[in-house]
Order: sequence, then C-alpha cells, then structure tokens
Amino acid sequence: MTTSTQIQLASRPRGWPTHENFRTVTVELPELGEGEIRVTNEFVSVDPYMRGRMNEGRSYIPPFELDQTMTGGAVGRVVESRSDEHPVGAVVLHDLGWRDVAQGPGRQFRVVREIDGVPNSAHLGILGTTGLTAYVGLMHVARFTAGDTVFVSGAAGSVGSAVGQIARLEGASKVVGSAGSREKVDTVTRRYGFDAAVNYKDGPVRTLLRGHFGDVDGEGIDVYFDNVGGDHLEAALDLMNDEGRIAMCGAISSYNSTERAPGPDNLWLMITRRLTMQGFTINKQMGHYKEFVSKVAPWVASGELVFDETVVDGIGNAVDAFLDMMGGANVGKMVVRI
Repeated sequence: MTTSTQIQLASRPRGWPTHENFRTVTVELPELGEGEIRVTNEFVSVDPYMRGRMNEGRSYIPPFELDQTMTGGAVGRVVESRSDEHPVGAVVLHDLGWRDVAQGPGRQFRVVREIDGVPNSAHLGILGTTGLTAYVGLMHVARFTAGDTVFVSGAAGSVGSAVGQIARLEGASKVVGSAGSREKVDTVTRRYGFDAAVNYKDGPVRTLLRGHFGDVDGEGIDVYFDNVGGDHLEAALDLMNDEGRIAMCGAISSYNSTERAPGPDNLWLMITRRLTMQGFTINKQMGHYKEFVSKVAPWVASGELVFDETVVDGIGNAVDAFLDMMGGANVGKMVVRI
C-alpha cells in the first residue's frame, strides 16, 4: 500500500491559528480505480484565503471540514495512472494540497507544460491563480488603462508584486506599493520596479501615502488594488481621483480579528468622487485564463516580469509555512516543497 502524509483541521481557530488547530495523519491509499491517477506532489501552496476556510459560515468557497484533510493548490508528477489523458511522468496542477501524495479521478488534475528555466512551482504562483488574480483584478475589475496611477497594498506578496509589475508593463504613469519592512520596501522598488513604496510600520498609512500622491485630498490614485483592507483602504480613499476604481482582492488585516472592526470613516467619498469599488474571487473569473496566459507567460519567459518564492521544505512544516505567511514572513509566493 502507498501511504500519504496529510494535514487536517483539528479545531477551528479563534483569532490567530496555532499548531493545536491542526494534526498530521498518515493515510493508506487504495489501488487506483479506472480513470484515476496517483501523484507525488512537488509543491503545495499556502495562501491567505485558507484562513477564511478555517471558519464556519457561508462564503464563496466551502469551509474546511473538521477532522478532514485540507485542500489547496498543488503541483506534482504522475507516478501511476489509469487515465489515458494523464501519462506517468506528466506534471499536473490540482487542488489536493496539504499532502505529499494525492490520488483521485483524472478530471481533478490538469496537465501543465514544463517551461525551461521556470520551476514547476510557478504554476501555483505567477503562472497560476496568483498571477491570474493579479491580472484579472487589475485589467478587468479595476479596468486599468495606460497612464493610470496605481496603489497596491501588500506589494511584496505574490499577488501584489505581480499587480505592480503588470501595471508598469501596461503603461502606468506611477505605481506605489505598501509593505511591512524596510527590506520589503527595497524589494518592491528595486526588484519589482514600483516607483515607490511605504513601510506601513513607520507610521499611519494615511500620512505616508500623501508623500507619493500629493497633499490634497482627491489628488493621486486612479486604481487601488486592495489586499489588506483597514487603514490601507481609508488611506487610498482619501487620495482617490474622481471616477477612480478599487479592486477588492483581500483584507488580510482583519482575517484573524476576533471582533468586528469599524468600517472606513471616509466611505462617503465613494459618492462625491463617483468611485467604483468591486470585490472579486478568482474562481468566478476563469474565463480570462487564456488571455492571461497569452499576455503574462511571455513576460515571465523573457524575464520582464519577475517573481519570488519563499520555500519551506517538507509537508511536516506546512503549518509553519502557513503561519509564517499569515504573519508576513514571506516575500512573493509561499510554497511548501515536498
């Protein structure tokens, strides 16, 4: 019998998750049925949205079940197959993460092409849902046009870093980001090509941001790509130009809160400046995938669009990787290498 080491949700976190909320189990896998495949995972993804799935309640994606193995993005190689469309040796992308060996019907796995010089983990990041989220949020939700000024919160993360680079490649007049350390600010400007970045730990974001978009309210931002929420959203609203657009992708500042935070104190600016704010989830935007690949893959292959990964080794360290990512320890995409 083949065994699979898997991570389960043992209890629902209240506030910040801890190791006590998870357990590691060893599962014996049965023989393959007709049309099924077995995959040795090479990389599994840990992402902020997974924190929401640890809570009970209705959302855009079902919550994790207690005492069941969690799921999430993963990329691996087929080691046994009873599916003609998934030959042994093929690299596949799927949603059976949080385990070292995955098994199931072939329809759950999508064969992806290996790209010279690009690690297979990129299919979880810049060439996968991470990059697609950045592209769709900027180009379709926020309706970016050349010449726009752009502010990106969480700019050192996997989505934020891609948003800023895509905006620059598409002709933004100014791209400013926020990050949580001096080192990350350096990375955002020097490596990702943002015009400027602020360290939100240096003071109120509302004050810091004015130094890059003007001192007068309503002067500065055409597009805000929000990964953080909270004080970042308030700061952006202050400086949004008339008919500015806000793409709401995440609100990591509140994911571990145990009490409801008050809403933005300046939301009335949505009315007076005729702003548009739209939330989106990438599972409802897959129709843009071919367009995304045709535009972004050549940039990645040529090196015009760079990406970083923070890699943690071993399925046994997946919980540590998730907790570190939630605390902002990663630059770029956080992945677990099996």
